[in-house]
Amino acid sequence: MTKFASIAVAALGAALLPAAAHAQTAPAPAAAPAPAAAPAAQTAPTTGSTVYDGSGAEVGKIEGISGGNAVVFTGTNRATIPLTSFGTSPKGPTLGMTKTELDAAAAQAGAAAAQEMRSKIVAGAEVHGTAGAVLATVKQVNGDQVVLATANGASVSVPIAGIGSNENGLFVSMTQAEFDAAVAATAPVKASKTRK
Repeated sequence: MTKFASIAVAALGAALLPAAAHAQTAPAPAAAPAPAAAPAAQTAPTTGSTVYDGSGAEVGKIEGISGGNAVVFTGTNRATIPLTSFGTSPKGPTLGMTKTELDAAAAQAGAAAAQEMRSKIVAGAEVHGTAGAVLATVKQVNGDQVVLATANGASVSVPIAGIGSNENGLFVSMTQAEFDAAVAATAPVKASKTRK
């Protein structure tokens, strides 16, 4: 299962730049300078680019760029990384993290986000729909399932992963009509009596 985790790598600052970018060479002894060779092409981050670490090993691929950030998919996790955290090399964009380090940071950020989300899902909390209207309230949490109580007294169990959080509080990505239809579809069917 892939996880999308936002990694604040900008705080790591210079530590994320490739080691080669920090390397300095001593000046050549006083001799006639040799003609300069043409510099190797440097590749900036673009959608579809492969990202490498400082040693040239593959970290992942850039799935998209938006708002000054790139989403890097390692094959296991997705991490949002500021474009300012990338270096360049002849192979392509670089990060000062290995794939293992980025996966570990993404997993840690994902676990923290999941824990924060779970802390918001408490009995009595309102759950809003896409239009902002309150669709239900949290009745109880059973492991990875949340029992929601509707205004008409019906209860429905939904996975915690189906609930998000925004400026209105908890939400599900459904309209009132979609939510009502989903609740009705999960209601037990009453057996009809047949006469003989």
